[in-house]
This record gives sequence, C-alpha cells and structure tokens, in this order.
Amino acid sequence: MASGSRKIILKFFSLFSVVRGYNILVLVIAQYLASIFIMAPDIPIRDVVLDSNLFLIVLSSSLAIASGYIINNFYDSEKDLINRPQKTLLDNYVSQNTKLGVYFSLNFLCVILASYVAFKAVIFFSVYIFLLWLYSHKLKKYPFIGTLTASLLATLPFFIIFVYYQNFAPVIFIHAFFLFLLISIRELVKDLENLRGDFAQSYYTIPVIYGTQFTRKLITFLVLLLFIPAFILINSYDIGLMLYYFIFTVIFFVAFIIKLWNSIHWHDYVLLHNFLKFLIVLGIFSIALIDIQQVIKRLF
Repeated sequence: MASGSRKIILKFFSLFSVVRGYNILVLVIAQYLASIFIMAPDIPIRDVVLDSNLFLIVLSSSLAIASGYIINNFYDSEKDLINRPQKTLLDNYVSQNTKLGVYFSLNFLCVILASYVAFKAVIFFSVYIFLLWLYSHKLKKYPFIGTLTASLLATLPFFIIFVYYQNFAPVIFIHAFFLFLLISIRELVKDLENLRGDFAQSYYTIPVIYGTQFTRKLITFLVLLLFIPAFILINSYDIGLMLYYFIFTVIFFVAFIIKLWNSIHWHDYVLLHNFLKFLIVLGIFSIALIDIQQVIKRLF
C-alpha cells in the first residue's frame, strides 16, 4: 500500500512537472489581474472575479497551455535529457502513452469548456491548440520563426481576454508590445541556455545557426527596443505605482546586458533566464499597483 501510494505521488509530481503547474498558476493570476486592472478597469472587482465566462476562458487557457507543455515535452524528451537531465528523469516517470492520453483529454476538455462561452471561443482555442502542436512539432526547430511563434503563443491567452472585454485602449497595446519583447528576450536567452541539446538534436535555433555573438547582439537590440514602450508607459500614461516596476525594469536590463556580454558558461545563461522569469512574475503582480487607491472602492 505504501509503495502504491508512493508511485501515485511520484506520478502526480511528474505530471505536474511536465505541465509546469507553477507556470499555469502564474498565468491564471496574470489573466485575472490583467482583466481587473487593464482590460476592465471600470467594472467592480467582484463582478470580474465572479464572471463565469471569464472563469471558463481562463480555465480553457490553462488546459490548452498545459497540453502544450505536454506535447512539447513529448517531442523534446531527448534534447531535454541533455539540457535538463534531472528534470527529465522526473518527467519520464509518466509514460509517453500516458502523456499523450492526458494531452488529448485536456484539449478535448478545453474546447468543451470554451463552447459554453461562445462559438468564437471554440474557434480561438482550436486554432491555439493547433499552433501549440505545430510549434512543438516543427516551428521551434527553425531560427527566428521559432522565437517569434513562442512569443506570440505566450501572449495569445491575453488576447482572448482583450477580445472578450472589447477594450481597444492604446495603453493595452503598449503593455502587450512590452510583454511580447520581454518574452522574446527570454526565449533567446533560453536558446543560449539550451545550445548543447539544440545542437545535438539538430534544432536550428538562432544560437545554433548564427552563434552566441549574434544572439547577444539581437538580445541587446530587443532590450533597447523594450525601453520604448517602458518609457511611453512611464511618461505618457497614469499607471499608478506600477511606474516603479518599469523604472526598475530599465535599471535591471542595464545590468542584464552587462552580465549577458560577460556570460561564458551554461550556468550564466541559466541565471539570466531565472532573472527574466522573476522579472515577468514581478511584472504580473505589479499590475495590481496600477490603481491601488481604487482597489478598496471597487471591491464593493
């Protein structure tokens, strides 16, 4: 009995690792905070949180992305064994057949839940699921296309909420552009981190084809480009205390670029990648600072 319980627990943690449950949780928080403070700033917080359609959209997004992580893990198992051997051993505690079964189940459930919102939601998530599969199967192996697709796929869950609330304010597009650039930078750093496995498995990423020097230059260019929406948000819009997040971001990336150009070993890129993940999570929670004075009023 003890042995059986241990196997169940290990399989649970293995599957949780495969679907990156912590990333799913962060996504859920990000979608709700974006809905409350950016997409629907004039609607009472209680009404946003208790909106059943929004709940189904967020849940469908989580299921689709979880299935995306599974199919990505399925195709990248050999590469990940080189880049992340310890994590891969945990991930492989669940068989590939089980992963595929969960993958199809999550996709089916995602589309069913979306059908309770609107037919347009069904179309969106069906296309989104297909793009996640296409990225994992083909697109991620090609330079530029893989990075661009990964960044777009990471921002699309926010696009469906944007469409749901029909809020076309320019500030939303500026936030989206900032997020897109930030994720693109992270994807390029991740490619540097995964260079050994990508090269061994013939993944034609930007570092594999053009080298680390070119990739650093491209990252530096994207960082400079990132400063544009950051400065616009700081100087042209009332974003409350989130202003300090963007100021911190500018300072952070100055230090980031210095560290990037002095990185030599694999663990240097792992460190930079972790810093970027921290910055993204920090930015998500900073959304609540946009209108902190109105939070209490909107709670009632």
